[in-house]
Amino acid sequence: MDTKNVIIIGGGLAGLTAAIHLSKAGIQTTVIEKNEFPKHKVCGEYISNEVLTYFNFLEIDIASLNPVNITRTSISTVSGKQIQSKLPLGGFGVSRYALDHLLYQKALGNGCEIIHDVVNDIDFSNDFFTVTTSENSILKSAIVLGAFGKRSNIDQKINRSFITKKSPWLAVKAHYSGNFPNDVVELHNFRGGYCGVSKVENESINICYLADYESFKKHKNIDAYQQDVLCENPHLKAIFENTKMLFDKPITISQVSFEKKKPVENRMLMIGDTAGLIHPLCGNGMAMAIHSAKIAAELTIRYLDGKIDSRQKLENEYTSQWNLNFKKRMRNGRWLAALLRNETAAGMAMKGLSYFPFLLPKIIRSTHGKPLMTTI
Repeated sequence: MDTKNVIIIGGGLAGLTAAIHLSKAGIQTTVIEKNEFPKHKVCGEYISNEVLTYFNFLEIDIASLNPVNITRTSISTVSGKQIQSKLPLGGFGVSRYALDHLLYQKALGNGCEIIHDVVNDIDFSNDFFTVTTSENSILKSAIVLGAFGKRSNIDQKINRSFITKKSPWLAVKAHYSGNFPNDVVELHNFRGGYCGVSKVENESINICYLADYESFKKHKNIDAYQQDVLCENPHLKAIFENTKMLFDKPITISQVSFEKKKPVENRMLMIGDTAGLIHPLCGNGMAMAIHSAKIAAELTIRYLDGKIDSRQKLENEYTSQWNLNFKKRMRNGRWLAALLRNETAAGMAMKGLSYFPFLLPKIIRSTHGKPLMTTI
């Protein structure tokens, strides 16, 4: 058996990025992804510029997608009180439809094998994984990276603790046409949730929001919920009244969980949302997914080259680096989400920030990282 190969379960942002990195280092990589490409996904579609140096290293041509350059942010409360700030690093807007397809094509060009199938079972014994799919493919590898997203049947199969807890969150996303500034990502609060608005390529406006399901289910449909609840915020009302949806209907995902997850489970290194999901209001989930893929890929290369001499050391190092880079950001994200969901507290915070505007960039930095430097 060739021991210098890696299986990645999930071909989203983290899985494809890790595959590209590993294949660049000459490691045979197989990605198992249940969906075909390209495909729209529920996502805020804003990425911090911290990833650009890493994408350059991977020879991923983001400019070819015509992303939108975003340099500032605007935040509003339910009542419409608003505060604006420059983004410390800035970022860009690009759809997951376009980005995931670009990464998919890059992975194929690098020689990665991509199998469109569903994983039925993962067994670890004698220091090797055996992965079985619904089409009865049987694959073996010394390393498996888990990149199967926010919530998966695999989480149930391996009995991850968060999967048994019901989550109150529902996410909704669609693209719209209309007038909206190119250079800003807006975050608007409403009763029971918050909504992000920003441009992506082709002049499309991405509107993506997280809603409390108990509040949502009292309304007969998405349109009624948006009209009755989101449009209480005057900024959101103006946006919905002056835009036209480009999708046939919004796409949704339920049971979005922000429970703590372990970065290593069943001897698999978990990356992206599989390892942990930061609240979307922080605007940094995509960059974190890419960063986690980088960490896992670099450590995997060192392990397969014999520079990390045991699986336990590999798992310990990944857990340590994941906690160092993301644990504090995740905690800050939970704190900010709790603050903004409380209308009184949010109003007081906005008032304070209006007196001390220099604090907002500091808060933003607390959920973002530094430009990613590559060692392998």
